[in-house]
Amino acid sequence: MSILLIILHVIVCVAIIMIVLLQTGKGADIGAAFGGGSSQTLFGSTGASTFLSKATTVVAVIFMITSLSLAYISAHKKGSSVMTDAKAPVEQSTAQSGDVIPKQETTPVQLPDANEKK
Repeated sequence: MSILLIILHVIVCVAIIMIVLLQTGKGADIGAAFGGGSSQTLFGSTGASTFLSKATTVVAVIFMITSLSLAYISAHKKGSSVMTDAKAPVEQSTAQSGDVIPKQETTPVQLPDANEKK
């Protein structure tokens, strides 16, 4: 179920990007590059603006529904988490032979005194 929802969500994402880019703007835009100027006869006397604005609304609603559905499915997923499965801290990790790796002690480095004159 969630795989189909993810595929639908990706298709809707690409569709909303393409619809927004095809809309006419105030200047030269990508809609003119794809035939936006001559497409007004294809969509009727009202032009492509009303069709594209309605399509944008429909695709945006579908995008919001799929987003909320994916978030709900993700939040209510049953199963184990990587964080709850961690049993041993890092310092208690074991080597391949099964021996415990000893912690290496470091000696502090003494920095020269800032008030000391050379």
